[in-house]
Amino acid sequence: MSRTTATVAASLPDQWEELVTTALLGTDRRTPPGVAPGPQAPSALLDAAAAATVRRRAGLRPARPAERLRPAPEDPRPPLPPAAARRLAALLADRPGASGGGRRGAAPDLMELLPQWLQAANARGYAAPPQALPALLDAARGRTDLRPAALRFAGPRALWLARLNPDWRFALRAAPGGGPSAPDLRDPQGIRRLWQEGLFAERVTLLTALRSRDAAAARALLEETWATERAEDRLMFLDSLRAGLGPDDETFLERALADRSRNVRATAAELLSALPASALAARMAVRAAACVAMDRTQDVPTVVVEAPHECDAAMERDGVVAKAPAGRGERSWWLGQLVEAAPLGTWPGRLGGRTPEEIVALPVADGWQGELHGAWCRAAVRQRDAEWSRALLGEPSAPEAGGPGAVSLAERARLLATLDAGERAAWVAGFIETHGLSEAFQLLGVCAVPWAPPLGRAVVDALNIARDAGSYPWSFSGVMGLAERCLDPSEASRLDALLAIPDEPEDAAPGAGSYWSEAFQRLVTTLRLRGAMLAELAPEEPAP
Repeated sequence: MSRTTATVAASLPDQWEELVTTALLGTDRRTPPGVAPGPQAPSALLDAAAAATVRRRAGLRPARPAERLRPAPEDPRPPLPPAAARRLAALLADRPGASGGGRRGAAPDLMELLPQWLQAANARGYAAPPQALPALLDAARGRTDLRPAALRFAGPRALWLARLNPDWRFALRAAPGGGPSAPDLRDPQGIRRLWQEGLFAERVTLLTALRSRDAAAARALLEETWATERAEDRLMFLDSLRAGLGPDDETFLERALADRSRNVRATAAELLSALPASALAARMAVRAAACVAMDRTQDVPTVVVEAPHECDAAMERDGVVAKAPAGRGERSWWLGQLVEAAPLGTWPGRLGGRTPEEIVALPVADGWQGELHGAWCRAAVRQRDAEWSRALLGEPSAPEAGGPGAVSLAERARLLATLDAGERAAWVAGFIETHGLSEAFQLLGVCAVPWAPPLGRAVVDALNIARDAGSYPWSFSGVMGLAERCLDPSEASRLDALLAIPDEPEDAAPGAGSYWSEAFQRLVTTLRLRGAMLAELAPEEPAP
């Protein structure tokens, strides 16, 4: 620094704002105090700013040190076997490529295997490797369907990390106990404090977790603040009562029928109708029975229907929606709501002591069969009644794929969900053998994974038939994708014979044969990969 400049810098008061203003205007228009305009002015300004910066920094008091970060909590679960840890790293490193709308190729889709890997690892109680947690949280951030399994596997250390990275804050909302002030469920005071002071998402998580542990305590907590909650919050809180729903909830739900929110009233009525012994179910049974009767004057016993002529205030209080959707008649709309909310035990006594199968087989006069059977379908799903579900589904080999009562594939899928896994798989297998795969996609989606052997064989046989017929191959891509995820890995050896490119019929889609070969190659490779994944997760045998 020159002597002149040093003198100027030393003589200048530490007026930072003055220096900043001079720099903004430029030394041609304004010079620092004591400096003559000219070529040395810019250098003098910079020297003065440097000196002022040193004085400013030297005068700062050091900030108080931040609190030392607490170590991440220990995860007491056993570590993954080394091979399984390497497999997890490979699955997390895979990213779906840009889709060109063409063929998928023969390589397995590793990201589609990650959910099954997580499910198997959680079932065996393993802890996530610490080095895999960032990639695991990133994967869960991008795919909401992965979150429950991924956060369960990631364990408490993932929540520790999520509090340090805003990109992972979703984990604090999605995981039970993820909130920063989430109490132990055995701490009544902490639970009450969070319920009264927590954010909405924290309260929903708390209520759901507590409901699974102590249904009565969760209901009592909700009752404390029910009158002061917002309508949209009451609806979400009420929905949490589905878990563990029982007769003890009836008194609270009856009071909710008088709620000022129509949606809350409708949800309360739906929950009450799922309790066949509830007072609401009894009221609905009386109303529905007045509309449906047996006509014994005809040669063949026939069900006759007289739909309600009005929707009175008592019906509306019990959850019946008065205004019909566009395209629906009011009377049929009211009838459907009454029948679906009435206990299914009402009908054998009302219709001559017949079984559900015999009732469903009865003719229904005046075109009311679809409406009546559709309402019985919804009642069977709501009340989880397997006997009525079987009756409404009918035999899977029936000529009509819709069965005697179901009105849509979605309705049949919901009815199937009320049956146990083995019966469900057997029914869908029979359906595929008779009707093929064109209507089976939704039905396959409700079957337990891995598919039972009869169902797996039925799917593979149907795919083989479609291949030999030269069917348009891409129309089966959805079923093929399900097969990759749901077939038992032991079925891979049965598929080796399907890997060759078949002869194409004259009317086959161009390139169909090579597509089918490629698709079966991917299926076999994926099944073997799934088998290897499960083997890697098996506990290691102790050395002899």
